[in-house]
Amino acid sequence: MDDDENYRLFILMKNYTYDTTDPSYVVSDTVQHCPKNVVNQFAANFMPLFYYINFILSYLGNGLVLFIIYKFEKLNTVTNIFLLNLVLSNILFASSLPFWATYHSNEWIFGVALCKIVSSAYFIGFYSSILFLSLMTFDRYLAVVHAVEAAKIRKRSYAISASMVVWCVSIVASLKELVLRNVWEQTGYGRMCEETGFPEETMKHWRLVSYYQQFLVFFLLPLFMVMYCYVSITIRIMSTRMKEKCRAIKLIFVIVFTFFACWTPFNVVILLRALQISIGEKTTLCADTDTLDYALYVTRNVAYLYCCISPVFYTFLGKKFQSHFKRLLAKRVPCLKRHISLSSQSSKTTSHRTPHTTCDY
Repeated sequence: MDDDENYRLFILMKNYTYDTTDPSYVVSDTVQHCPKNVVNQFAANFMPLFYYINFILSYLGNGLVLFIIYKFEKLNTVTNIFLLNLVLSNILFASSLPFWATYHSNEWIFGVALCKIVSSAYFIGFYSSILFLSLMTFDRYLAVVHAVEAAKIRKRSYAISASMVVWCVSIVASLKELVLRNVWEQTGYGRMCEETGFPEETMKHWRLVSYYQQFLVFFLLPLFMVMYCYVSITIRIMSTRMKEKCRAIKLIFVIVFTFFACWTPFNVVILLRALQISIGEKTTLCADTDTLDYALYVTRNVAYLYCCISPVFYTFLGKKFQSHFKRLLAKRVPCLKRHISLSSQSSKTTSHRTPHTTCDY
């Protein structure tokens, strides 16, 4: 083809007018835009306060448990190794909360590297906390229901190996945050630390993966495990002649109920959000979307609060940690020493009079 032919083709294409009345060029779908100003203002007022509360409670509670383990315990038991890892996972998770509090109140001011690191630490701590709680429940089940067989495997190496598996699973589940999180400028909102960098369909796919992963792997599976383990422990306790079995069963009920009450609302909202994306956000009313946003903010903080205080909740149900805490108080607050020592002595005397129990509640 010569130059004259190329020129004629160029003139034809330049002067060609596309027929925009062709139905294939007409967009028939209604594009729905839901303003998020009110929801974002609610998050800016509500989220930082709760993030700071969770951060303070987590550091106080987990720090106390960590100090008691260091002062009075040794890391040669399975329970203490799991408990130490649970405390560390909660501290890792809580360390990210001040960054998110600042982000919600203004914009992301910490740069790209910290956006990726903080996001990864946030999810690694969050996921590992749930898994360590489940692992501690399963270990308690082994110690009570299968005491003889469990004595052979519940060694230090078993605890370390199981802990390593939990950390690896949590890191793998959080890798997408390291890859997808980035900082970008959004008009009217400033710098954002969000998942971006790929086409909308790809991002939609990864959002669905995150939601279903959270609901199935980090809620439904642990919930079934916790329920099964504690039902089995309750049946085992009921079949014994333990004088304190009523107290033990009440504490089991409190643990299961608290776990269920704190985690279920958040994960139901997560599931609804996933279904909303799967069905198509265009068919969803703005009011329904806003309701889910509000529900997500509130229920997420309840779940986070449980993550932060769970070590205190689990450890101080046990008499051994109660005794350690009393000793610590007696040292730090001398005026309480006489009363606490009498109480401790009384508990020791009682323990000699009662038969050995199969679980430390």
